[in-house]
Amino acid sequence: QLQLVESGGGLVQPGGSLRPSCAASGSGFTLDYYAVGWFRQAPGKERGGISCISSGGGSSNYADSVKGRFTVSRDDAKKTVYLQMNSLKPEDRALYSCATRGASWGGRRPVEYDHWGQGIQVTVSS
Repeated sequence: QLQLVESGGGLVQPGGSLRPSCAASGSGFTLDYYAVGWFRQAPGKERGGISCISSGGGSSNYADSVKGRFTVSRDDAKKTVYLQMNSLKPEDRALYSCATRGASWGGRRPVEYDHWGQGIQVTVSS
């Protein structure tokens, strides 16, 4: 059964950086064929998609709120997807989750995704 585990969250000052990871595991599972999305949910708000990377990593997209500051990448040999977050702002504070979609590409709507990690907390504060 596919499992996703996020790591790399924490507390950072405004303007700082974090690089959360999303590690996939499961008997017989190959991450290569799946699109992976990153999502976040701030207190009192709905979960929203912030980035998606295609299978193979050739395509990616970003929400306007993070475009130019966040970069998604993947290492399929390690079954891991990364989210490099730079120039963090207090409004980036949220629970961040990754998820896979049973397709090679997709959008950023949570309903498109099948398997989810537990999520990690990111707090941006001085």
